[in-house]
Amino acid sequence: MLRGRSLSVTSLGGLPAWEAERLPVEDLLLFEVSWEVTNKVGGICTVIQSKAKTTANEWGENYFLIGPYFEHNVKTQVEPCEPANDAVRKAVDAMNKHGCQVHFGRWLIEGSPYVVLFDISSSAWNLDRWKGDFWEACGVGIPHDDREANDMLIFGSLTAWFLKEVTDHADGKHVIAQFHEWQAGTGLILSRARKLPIATIFTTHATLLGRYLCAANIDFYNQLDKFNIDKEAGERQIYHRYCMERASVHCAHVFTTVSEITAIEAEHMLKRKPDVVTPNGLNVKKFSAVHEFQNLHATYKARIQDFVRGHFYGHLDFDLEKTLFLFIAGRYEFSNKGADIFLESLSRLNFLLRMHKSNVTVVVFFIMPAKTNNFNVETLKGQAVRKQLWDTVHCMKEKFGKKLYDGLLRGEIPDMNSILDRDDLTIMKRAIFSTQRHSLPPVTTHNMIDDSTDPILSTIRRIGLFNNRTDRVKVILHPEFLSSTSPLLPMDYEEFVRGCHLGVFPSYYEPWGYTPAECTVMGIPSVTTNLSGFGCFMQEHVADPTAYGIYIVDRRFRSPDDSCNQLTQFLYGFCKQSRRQRIIQRNRTERLSDLLDWRYLGRYYQHARHLTLSRAFPDKFHLEPTSPPTTDGFKYPRPSSVPPSPSGSQTSSPQSSDVENEGDEDERYDEEEEAERDRLNIKSPFSLNHIPKGKKKLHGEYKN
Repeated sequence: MLRGRSLSVTSLGGLPAWEAERLPVEDLLLFEVSWEVTNKVGGICTVIQSKAKTTANEWGENYFLIGPYFEHNVKTQVEPCEPANDAVRKAVDAMNKHGCQVHFGRWLIEGSPYVVLFDISSSAWNLDRWKGDFWEACGVGIPHDDREANDMLIFGSLTAWFLKEVTDHADGKHVIAQFHEWQAGTGLILSRARKLPIATIFTTHATLLGRYLCAANIDFYNQLDKFNIDKEAGERQIYHRYCMERASVHCAHVFTTVSEITAIEAEHMLKRKPDVVTPNGLNVKKFSAVHEFQNLHATYKARIQDFVRGHFYGHLDFDLEKTLFLFIAGRYEFSNKGADIFLESLSRLNFLLRMHKSNVTVVVFFIMPAKTNNFNVETLKGQAVRKQLWDTVHCMKEKFGKKLYDGLLRGEIPDMNSILDRDDLTIMKRAIFSTQRHSLPPVTTHNMIDDSTDPILSTIRRIGLFNNRTDRVKVILHPEFLSSTSPLLPMDYEEFVRGCHLGVFPSYYEPWGYTPAECTVMGIPSVTTNLSGFGCFMQEHVADPTAYGIYIVDRRFRSPDDSCNQLTQFLYGFCKQSRRQRIIQRNRTERLSDLLDWRYLGRYYQHARHLTLSRAFPDKFHLEPTSPPTTDGFKYPRPSSVPPSPSGSQTSSPQSSDVENEGDEDERYDEEEEAERDRLNIKSPFSLNHIPKGKKKLHGEYKN
């Protein structure tokens, strides 16, 4: 699109016109404002960080991120430099002259975007004055004892000040500012109250009140249109925060959110229908060798197996080659993240596997940070025993190998009795005794501070999953984020995910859901729900999500017990798959990664920027008042070969062998043909998502 030229959304050469004509980025400045710029708190940091490369490639030197300054983060993540843009340089200098501490540099991530960081503490002396300004702007008062809200007001006031300085020196360039979440919203409110000449976008990644209500086990989706919003926010002592969020929504030229399910929620909670839905993507990297991700799965699976050998020493009576690794990860929100329904389904899965005398074992990891007193002794001892045993075996192997080598050189087949002497037998017997234990393997790797009231541990006690020998489902709670420097499980999160077989995320409240999306990009099947943005997105774009390794639990229109049964059947069916079926499914899962690439999903943000420019500067930019394009008609088809679910073609017992029915599958499964068809599908032009006017939204029929 050129300045002053009408922008139509009619189709042009197979693409919408707004895609065919790019924004004149050389005449624009784009700022994205978030509390999570260089400051990892939650998923918003992942959104901004993963999107930075695509946005920086499009906007070049005219793209800037605004966030808070924390010295411990900046020292390791930001390279200081001088602003090349004249307006930004003058704005930074002007604020620094007035006593603010504004830092500028490049964020050392892919794309190396410019960052403007405000030191909140250095400007805290202005808090009372800025509270008065905020009250005059929107009539919202902030309690003195809410430190977080006070910090957000300082951050927003500095942001509005900075944007005013930029627009004063913009030299004819138009400014777009996108604000993420209520933490950045005060800057938007103050900018609009002061009538700054900027185009504003507000993006909510979850509503404040929605998260609180779901965490309280309230019948949320069935009662969306019945809540007394002010009363609910007041009872939870977040009324002022809710008002800040709602004011941000209504002050913005364009309001966006990350999924259809959150759009429905926002319409009821925040009283404004989102203009554009902007799904979250990832910066997808493809390997030059097509099946390299399968090799990585095997490599990291072996490292997880080593950990399991140590953790279950003395009780390692199950075959690790027939053991499946499942995991759930994320913030410790017991019901919101679906840990409650997951544990219940594991109890039922354990019963099914035992009843069918399955030789499959399932080891489930809960990677959810909680308060701990460091690692527990029994867990560390297990890894020490494993390493000591490995060292013993390695020494004996060297000795055995030398004797065998010497014997073969002499042309003799050595007598085993001469190779293994009495001392060797003694060492082996001592090694066997060292692996004996008189207690069950622990269900947690750390000493929990609130052991007796911890929701996961309390549920484990209730359902009786204590890692007994007879249990086919074993549980390990790792209440700390994974790290390659850990003495217990030295793996980064990405490595761990690649080594697992299935990620399980049966969330009740999940506006988007980065964890299953990350699994998909790495070629690992996952479980999600139709109450997560990711699950709804996949249902819309994939005709048969299960065949592609995306299991979607219905938590919206089923009762809690029915949802739990459905999840159990998904897990049980996954356990019945042969190794070959799992490989086929991982190949299909990995091919869906193109759907989640920012190169494609960035178009949604592109449309939002077009729309906000047309509303903020209608005399310069014009968007014809027609509905945004939709994704109708774009769908991965159902695979022509048999789906890798064994329910229809395999035996009822999960004891199928790795080679079972392989000849039959070879005839019905042509990977190259499927892959080529999927590649053609993703290249087909698809248009943007929106919320159709007049479309009636259905609420959930049951509380899960």
